[in-house]
Amino acid sequence: MRRLPYVLHFSNMLALHILVILCLHLSPSSANHDDQHVPIETKFTADILTNTAATCLHYNLTLYIGDGSREGTRNLVSVVLHGVGLVSEPIELNARHTRLERGSIYQVPVNLSAPLGELITIELHSQPLLRIDDTWLCDKITVQLCEGEELLFPFYRWVNHQQTQFLRPATAIFESQDVNPIGQKQRRMELEQSRKKYRWSIYEDGLPATVAAEKSHDLPKDVQYSAKMAKDHASAIQHAEETIKHLLTSTEQWDHKFSGLEHLMPGARSQIYEYVKEHWAEDSFFGYQFLNGFNPMVIQRCSELPKNFPVTEEMVRDSMGGSTLEQEMKDGNIFLVDYRILDGLVGNIVHDEQTYLAAPLVLLYANPKGQMMPIAIQLTQEVTVPDACVKGELKQSPIFLPTDGKYDWLLAKTFVRLADSVHLMVTLWLRTYLLGEVFSMATLRNLPSTHPLYKLLIPHTRYNLAVNVIGRSMVMNEGGHLGKYSTVGDETRTELLKRATASLTYGTLCLPCNIFVRGLQTVPNYYYRDDGLKVFNIINKYVDGVLTHYYTSNDSVVEDAELQNWISEIFTKGFLGNNQTGIPQFFTTPPEVVKFVTMVIFTITAQHAAVQNAKFEFGGWMPNAPFALRRPPPTEKGHATMEQILEALPDKGSTAMPIAVLKHSSEDYSDVYPLGHFPEQLFGEEAPLKVIEAFRSDLKVLSDAIDERNAQLELPYTPLNPRDIINSICK
Repeated sequence: MRRLPYVLHFSNMLALHILVILCLHLSPSSANHDDQHVPIETKFTADILTNTAATCLHYNLTLYIGDGSREGTRNLVSVVLHGVGLVSEPIELNARHTRLERGSIYQVPVNLSAPLGELITIELHSQPLLRIDDTWLCDKITVQLCEGEELLFPFYRWVNHQQTQFLRPATAIFESQDVNPIGQKQRRMELEQSRKKYRWSIYEDGLPATVAAEKSHDLPKDVQYSAKMAKDHASAIQHAEETIKHLLTSTEQWDHKFSGLEHLMPGARSQIYEYVKEHWAEDSFFGYQFLNGFNPMVIQRCSELPKNFPVTEEMVRDSMGGSTLEQEMKDGNIFLVDYRILDGLVGNIVHDEQTYLAAPLVLLYANPKGQMMPIAIQLTQEVTVPDACVKGELKQSPIFLPTDGKYDWLLAKTFVRLADSVHLMVTLWLRTYLLGEVFSMATLRNLPSTHPLYKLLIPHTRYNLAVNVIGRSMVMNEGGHLGKYSTVGDETRTELLKRATASLTYGTLCLPCNIFVRGLQTVPNYYYRDDGLKVFNIINKYVDGVLTHYYTSNDSVVEDAELQNWISEIFTKGFLGNNQTGIPQFFTTPPEVVKFVTMVIFTITAQHAAVQNAKFEFGGWMPNAPFALRRPPPTEKGHATMEQILEALPDKGSTAMPIAVLKHSSEDYSDVYPLGHFPEQLFGEEAPLKVIEAFRSDLKVLSDAIDERNAQLELPYTPLNPRDIINSICK
């Protein structure tokens, strides 16, 4: 990276200043480090001279300009160094408003006439030229002392003239350890400013609180998309819209070959997408998706049939090779998927047609070949349903079986796939995006940048607020893309999310507990579980290594008011103060903190990836994951045909937009980082830095192991490969 010299201006060295500038412009390549800069003479008052705490008079100051903006800045940038009771005069970093280029590094030697002692903070000012304010990104400042020691002052925030910024040393400290009055004041000011910038809002009663912003530009610049990210996002949207715009108004239905469906999103299609296209109607693949598809969170072991699902031994004996349901339940081979959370929800109007959804119950059998096979489907939660032919009469709700007619069975499975797609609102939008927003807000509002938990979590909040605001405004709000083209309208979506919020539990979000409660510890070929638990344990080791370096006793946890405020706000704003969730309201021991923070990072990274990374792969082929069906669930068997299935599936116009949304959100963006790779250098101590290196190494070992396993699989499982897990929720 090119290092551009800057000379600081002061009155008694004007001639020398001009001479150096001219020389550097004439021959930049010949200037060596010694003649690139003119030393700064910083003067002190008599009071400061009598209170020296160290002997160092010579510093090398290095300013790192971030590359997140389109341009650098012509603002006059200066700093004031605060020591223990000592303060320097302003030190200009770019004389005469010379541009500081984005993505560049600037070194300035500083000579002091008196020592500052221990550096507590760096005060950063940015004064605009002719009232034209260039907002710019400051990554960090390093200060090399005369003894050779280098101090890191991380920042990674935007700077403008309206607010004085303060950079603190990278060493993480709690409030009780921040004993210097300057540090204490700065710590309080930082939190006060953060709480003004990041305000809570109620999107809907009964749902987690959100940031108070209607559009992404309403957010503080620190959490908006970078120029790179915004460009990638806009390009992806434009490409998706241009590809499908000719289809959006089409009410033409698909033919039985779904000709042209794969051309909705042109370009290379993955091995998984092609597999789904070929096998979507097969029972073995239908069952496989409950384990390793985009929603591997609903299947559970069944030891007793629900009373509203009256499957008999005779119905399923042939599907189990002659074995009995009772015996297979006893052996742990029977599984249930229950979408009762969808019961009573009403479908949306799409292209002037009513759409429908069901609340199915699905019974599955793990056969000796290791396949998860569907053996019974009931599309309602009620045993009896209204008879469509006889007014006021009730009839038995049919239980569909693999032995029924081919198209009866396929139509029943199609309604289940619709229910699974709708359930993404719970597993993806609520449990990752919305909870991730709560975790991000609580971190920004309650933890100052010097707090160790802030340093641990802040890379995992990157762009989460921005993507959620964009999602609400473009996709989720009234008139949004999904509301127009999917069966989930505004009222239905809100009701579903309220139900799901009310049923959230701590155990649901902690993968080891979740797997145990659902009884899936030993089910074969459950790669989501296998990879997920390994990632969870690696994250847990990482979190434990960092946090227990700082939290060395129960008292250190109990007495950390900032930590307690953080978890209290998560409990009240994210989980609505519901004691039944099991979410802690306060912490008393280090293991409690480690467990909760592990869950937070896993939710934001791996759990999001498990659903997000599989969403287009399994949902891009519409018959496998329709977002709407135009016919009600069948109440009788023996009548379905392929033509009726095609009439029920979305038309071409209402297929296009959901697939475009899936494709757009699966695109690769340039300004994202995989799990374990942190662009911000936030920690300064050796211990956490070693833990981070071990974290990265553990993830690499797992990634290689997953690659080796996948090479042996006909259908590889890739969503939880660490290199494909993004560090934060940002798209």
